[in-house]
Amino acid sequence: MTTSGPALDPQACYRAAASRDRRFDGVFWVGVTSTGIYCRPSCPARTPSPRNVTFHRSAAAAQTAGFRACKRCLPDAVPGDPEWDLAADVAGRAMRLIADGVVDREGVDGLAARLGFTPRHLGRLLGDRLGAGPLALARARRAQTARTLLETTDLSMADVAFAAGFSSVRQFNDTVRAVYDATPGDLRRRRAAADRDGRGGRDGRGGRADRGDDAVAGGTPDVLRVRVPVRTPYAGRALLGFLAAHLVPGVEAADTGSYSRTLRLPHGPATLRVELADLPGPGTGQVAAVLRLGDLRDLGAATARLRRLLDADADPVAVDAALGDDALLAPLVARHPGLRVPGQVDGAETALRTVVGQQVSLAGARTVLGRLVAAHGEPVATGVPGLTHLFPTPAALAGLDAEDLPMPRARGRALVGLAGALGRGDLDLDGGADRGSTRSALLALTGIGPWTADYVAIRALGDPDVFLPGDLAVRHALRDLGHPVDAREAERLARRWSPWRSTALMHLWHTVVDPLEERRLAVLAPDRPEEDPCGP
Repeated sequence: MTTSGPALDPQACYRAAASRDRRFDGVFWVGVTSTGIYCRPSCPARTPSPRNVTFHRSAAAAQTAGFRACKRCLPDAVPGDPEWDLAADVAGRAMRLIADGVVDREGVDGLAARLGFTPRHLGRLLGDRLGAGPLALARARRAQTARTLLETTDLSMADVAFAAGFSSVRQFNDTVRAVYDATPGDLRRRRAAADRDGRGGRDGRGGRADRGDDAVAGGTPDVLRVRVPVRTPYAGRALLGFLAAHLVPGVEAADTGSYSRTLRLPHGPATLRVELADLPGPGTGQVAAVLRLGDLRDLGAATARLRRLLDADADPVAVDAALGDDALLAPLVARHPGLRVPGQVDGAETALRTVVGQQVSLAGARTVLGRLVAAHGEPVATGVPGLTHLFPTPAALAGLDAEDLPMPRARGRALVGLAGALGRGDLDLDGGADRGSTRSALLALTGIGPWTADYVAIRALGDPDVFLPGDLAVRHALRDLGHPVDAREAERLARRWSPWRSTALMHLWHTVVDPLEERRLAVLAPDRPEEDPCGP
């Protein structure tokens, strides 16, 4: 079934829903006219008659059509549409910004300005593509955040309302009733009853959630244990190995089963810890994480950024099927089914780190980045061993003298120039930028070449179809696989892997990373940082 474009194929959608195919959770939603509820395609309830169903491109569209969320399958708590990253259209870019809370903070005008459209035209585009405008999409996000807070915290109703982004308690009450056919008090009592029965609460993402009592200096931030839905299989160990190899001391830490880092969020600093393990498939699984927030208004933004880091919306079945048909990649796909392309929690940080890492080893980049963090990052008291700073802001790095940086002068000038462009707003890496124009803007900066621009496209912009033919590790991997090639031949070879060349790149990189993975994960515990995990 194809889901691109404004029209859904009712017959194909009904077949997917009748088979309860989890792969389509988050791709479309099913409205049941006889009951007035909407469900995910995999809902375990009895499949309704074809004449009693309608199909919608977003949970917000179903809500706008007057349907209430199913209490059994939690249809607002599913992975996102994998086509958002593949198509990179306005709808996908808008959804990433809305999930990050841009409409709540800047309004529809701010969202439209970021995307380069008038508010009216943007509303028309989103209505055609997703069946709902930006306000309705933001309302659906606020409702889900509110349910998470109601079911996982003991905050007062007024605090939940404003933390979720509602402008008034009345608006909060009306929205919760409309979306969930329950009052806020009903949702909280349901959580309490589940706790008494020993079942735990729901995290608003289809999984269990509990509230912790951890505290850090400067207050007692809310600690939320959440579970992020992902399509399976999910190669969590491989993702952990990649993140561990690129740790920045003070900002990130890892051990044998988890990755942790500090976050700079719109309303203050925070930390996250995510547990990464392999999940079999096909189907839908959950990745557990702990968010320590200084301000609960940042729950939506923190969750959205975590999802980007985990590449949570990818469709591993489709990707593995395409790459697994290639004789060269088939053994690699079998080794790491469900391999993900690591994302990011801050696009500007990713770009700055990439420039520092130009033409140096991972160990060398870690050392330099650690010095920059210690000297120019913002100290934070997290209570987590190894997490001591926020990564330096572009403004902080833009004001430095390139001659004084611990790197070659040319690279120092490139770093300061990039930081200046980011600080002035000339370059936007927040997830809403057009990929083509962003690449051109990067290449226009002094010291930024195709490798850097393309790596930023993979990590910061989530482009699924980028390959780095001149990368030394790629050429070593191809040589080890019996295909010694130069950069031009590698580029031609990779064309057959489109539109999943970014995942193919990760498979090749992991042939180099894997021999070191076990030692790396064994030594990179949060209380024992390792300075040279990739050295001899």
